[in-house]
Amino acid sequence: MSHNFDYDYFVIGAGSGGVRSARIAASHGAKVGIAEGRFMGGTCVNIGCVPKKLMAYAADYHAHFEDAAGFGWSKETPSFDWSTLIKNKDIEIKRLNGIYKNLLGNADVTIHGDYASFIDEHTLKIGDETITADKILIATGGTPRLPDFGGAEHMIVSDDAFYLENLPEHVVIYGGGYIAVEFAHIFHGLGAKVSLIYRGDMFLRGFDDDIREHLYKEMQKQGVEFHFNTTIEHIEKSQQLNITLSNGKTITADEAMAAIGRVAKTDNLNPSAANVELNANGTIKTNDGYQTSTDNIYAVGDVTGRVELTPVAIKEGHWLADTMFGNIDRPAPSYDNIPTAVFSRPNIGTVGLSEAQARAQGHNITVYKSDFKPMVHTLSKRDERTFIKMIVDNKTDKVLGIHMVGLDSPEMLQGFGVAIKAGATKAIFDETIGIHPTSAEELVTMR
Repeated sequence: MSHNFDYDYFVIGAGSGGVRSARIAASHGAKVGIAEGRFMGGTCVNIGCVPKKLMAYAADYHAHFEDAAGFGWSKETPSFDWSTLIKNKDIEIKRLNGIYKNLLGNADVTIHGDYASFIDEHTLKIGDETITADKILIATGGTPRLPDFGGAEHMIVSDDAFYLENLPEHVVIYGGGYIAVEFAHIFHGLGAKVSLIYRGDMFLRGFDDDIREHLYKEMQKQGVEFHFNTTIEHIEKSQQLNITLSNGKTITADEAMAAIGRVAKTDNLNPSAANVELNANGTIKTNDGYQTSTDNIYAVGDVTGRVELTPVAIKEGHWLADTMFGNIDRPAPSYDNIPTAVFSRPNIGTVGLSEAQARAQGHNITVYKSDFKPMVHTLSKRDERTFIKMIVDNKTDKVLGIHMVGLDSPEMLQGFGVAIKAGATKAIFDETIGIHPTSAEELVTMR
């Protein structure tokens, strides 16, 4: 370890990737510091996956109460209080902030509670202090971007949705990625009218086409309004928002949310002072070992734009700390077959190649599909179906991808993600005895 600097390793950003990397480096004996100017745990814990899933759970209860009547429970419509949800969500996030702070403290990582910016490749300004470090990690994450049409300043982004004082009566969501789709479910499930505007012909670009189509039909049945192949031209604010669309229609709504993507958060960083190069889209340029254009400076997580998922940032940060400070030699994290989910209603769980990707890569494939009413809805009478799709390589018999829309599909697909990562064949799936009666058993009985 170097003794010419204040720290052996300094991490900029106390999100999931940065915190993991700091803790692991400290466990290997490095002197480690970390800077965070906003909140411990970063986007995921505070204004991302954790509060979003809590709110998705809240939205799911709407349907659960309705479904209970078919099972003999008296059908009384409970009332929903937005302020109670937000208050309880805030209490849980505060608890998690404390856990992250304690994790760092227990690992002897020094916390600096302000934003860090580069003075040079080894020197950082943090508030009123200046520190030096041998190696530096950038783990500042990303932030939502706003569109540039007139009136866009009247829109909220996902960050703001977690702190709204009241549940809007009508929300327009602009975008077609998983964040847009998840918030469409959240607001609709909690009782708001939702209109989703997307410039493409179908949302969730990059997911398997059959999955996209199935979820679209289910959300249409629920009453979510869609405007595809449409953009917002401008927004005017009076008592409400008057939103003019490219298809000639005008929508009046209480709130409009921009969910058109995220950009790397480098605004406080001053990377040019350390000769850290950016890609054309503003993300930090790194090599396969997460090293930037400056040898002693590294970057992981969303700020690199590689794969913007919390578990990926954690895996990257852990590997980097082990490699640099633990003398542990193992391959860098693989980005193949990453399981992921969309917490819509019904949920999406997916792992591996889509049908289009498999064909584009030259695989000769067999596609298996199953479309059925899940057992719970035989009594609830809800018109909601589950869809499962499996893609198998005919040459090797390996399962290349599994895609599912249905209740609890993310929980199921985590385990099947292990199977695909291990190279399981269709024959192995066929030999596995199913758990009956479950939706998951469909995956080992597909013919």
